[in-house]
Formats: sequence, C-alpha cells, structure tokens
Amino acid sequence: MNDPATSGRSSASLLDTFGKWIPARFRSDIPVVPVVRLSGVIGAVTPLRPGMSLAGVAKLLERAFATRNAKAVALAINSPGGSPVQSRLIYLRIRALAAEKKLPVYAFVEDVAASGGYMIACGADEIYCDPSSIVGSIGVVGGSFGFQELIKKIGVERRLYTAGEHKAQLDPFLPEDPGDVARVKALQQEIHALFISLVKDSRGARLKGDDAKLFSGEYWAGATSVSLGLSDAIGDLRAVLRDKFGDKVRTPVIAAPTGLLSGLMRKSSGAGTEASLDGFAALPDQLISALEARAIWAKYGF
Repeated sequence: MNDPATSGRSSASLLDTFGKWIPARFRSDIPVVPVVRLSGVIGAVTPLRPGMSLAGVAKLLERAFATRNAKAVALAINSPGGSPVQSRLIYLRIRALAAEKKLPVYAFVEDVAASGGYMIACGADEIYCDPSSIVGSIGVVGGSFGFQELIKKIGVERRLYTAGEHKAQLDPFLPEDPGDVARVKALQQEIHALFISLVKDSRGARLKGDDAKLFSGEYWAGATSVSLGLSDAIGDLRAVLRDKFGDKVRTPVIAAPTGLLSGLMRKSSGAGTEASLDGFAALPDQLISALEARAIWAKYGF
C-alpha cells in the first residue's frame, strides 16, 4: 500500500528536480498577478484618438481575472479622468469580476489618477501611488466658450431652430442664460453626489478629513493622498507585489493586440480604406479632440 506522506514527498521531490525545466507560466507553484494598464483620457472617443472606455478594456479585464494561477489582479492607472459614465462602468466591471473570481485587486497610480481616473482606482481593494503621483480631483467640471460678440463683429447672423424650450441651452453663439447655468450646475451636483457615494463605499473608514476638503475637487501629491485615506500607501507595482506574493511572482501585462494581429483584426471588423478616408475628412475634429485631451492632462501639470 502506498504511504500518502511518502507519495507527497516524492511529488515534491520530482517538482524540485524537474521544475526548473518547466516554463514559469505552466508551473502551479509560482504565483501570478496579471497587470492591466488603464491609461489616457476616459471616454474621449474619436476615430483616430480612441479614449478609455468599458468597450475598450472589458476583454482585457476578463482575460486578467481568468488568468491561470492568478492570486490577484493589478491595475496600472495613469488617467486625468473624463467621462463619469465610462469611469463608473469600468469601476463596476472591476468590482463584479473581483467578486466573481474572488480575487483581490491592487491599483498602482503612475502620474495621475484624478477625477474619473481616481474613480477607476476605487475599484481596487488597495491603492498605491508614487510620492509624486497626482491623486484626487473628486468633482465634476464642464465648460464652453461664448462667441456671440465675435460673430457680431465679423457680420455673421446666428439662425437656430429648435423644438423644446431648453434644446439650445448653453449654445456658445448665444448670450449666457442664468437659467441654463442653474440647470447645468444642478446636473453637476447630482453627478458629484454619485461620485462621492462611490468613493465613500470604496474607501470607507480609511477616509480622513472632512467632506468639504476631500470632495472639493482638489487634488494632492501621493503622500498627502495617503494621509487623507485616498490612497493606502506609497509603493511601486513590482515591490508591492513581490512583498505580498514572493520574489518569484509573475506579473504578465494583459494588453490589446498590436502589430500584424491588430491590423488583421481591424480588417476583419471592416475597418479598411473607407475608414481611413473618413479619418482624413475628420481631421479638424481630430485636432479639436487632441487639444481637449491635452487640456485635461495639462490641468495636472502633464
């Protein structure tokens, strides 16, 4: 009769003997923490400058949480924010997958996790940052321009036809209406309240300081964000994960296809010459989009 203890020791011995010949990705004794990079402006989607959205990152998140031998999932975040809807959708997907797979999630802030970028970071169980990272900006912002005096000077007559009393509110070619401003501020307050609730649900008792400061839209450097409870500690991805899971931990980056494979996928989805020509026709819109994205980053000094 085989002795279970002896059999177990033999298996361990065989693993020690032959383990070095087995590729690390096939070894069950080596912990794996897949890394998903979440970078860029959120929701600023144009044909030539796709922003971060749930549609763009859903498959990457699913692959990460389905990784063999995964002990956790890491998020490398570098985003100044953007669409509150896409930010919340990504946050919810992260939390749903974490609950489904019963895996902890660790977020690592690079340059910036502000506004929607911070909302996504709240999808993690723990948030780490660099001392120089920018963290926070828990608020809502919107803006426009007023061109009504300009078009008068250059002799342009504005003609606008609508059905619906407020359909043309905040039109940049019309004088600002106090009622329109009041309505958009009420909308911003509603979205801000949802953002605050999400942060409180995520961070809980770790938050320090009064709400007036934490949720003012202000942002802070990494160490201060830790003192306020918006982040958990100063730390980089490699060091933190090695400390948690050992020096042999593998951290494969889960990324979208690139190069030839990416090109084949675009062709199979119907993105051919016609799409390229449409892109050239839309260059003015692309330029405006690029400037808007640059302005969002510039707010945080990047």
